[in-house]
Amino acid sequence: MKVALESYGGLAAVTGLRRPPKVLDTTALPAAAAAELARLLAAAAATPPEEPDGRARDAMSYTVTAQDGDRVTVLEQSDAAMTPAFADLLTWLRKHHAQQ
Repeated sequence: MKVALESYGGLAAVTGLRRPPKVLDTTALPAAAAAELARLLAAAAATPPEEPDGRARDAMSYTVTAQDGDRVTVLEQSDAAMTPAFADLLTWLRKHHAQQ
């Protein structure tokens, strides 16, 4: 499975810059890490997203795209409205991207 993380928006959105997604391939991860990522993805996908309250127009937004064969799962949330399950997934992804 390949999992991509895109971050966009925030104050940098004014410049129109969009960074390329960071991609993790679970085949390159230890089995325990790949299982943890799969668990976090399932939990985030099972939790309905929160409704943004409109107060944080400059909030960062995130898209996590998981591709497992022909199956693609896309999750989108922002700093203005983020579920705890998505936050856990985002934290895990950031930690592992920093280690690359």
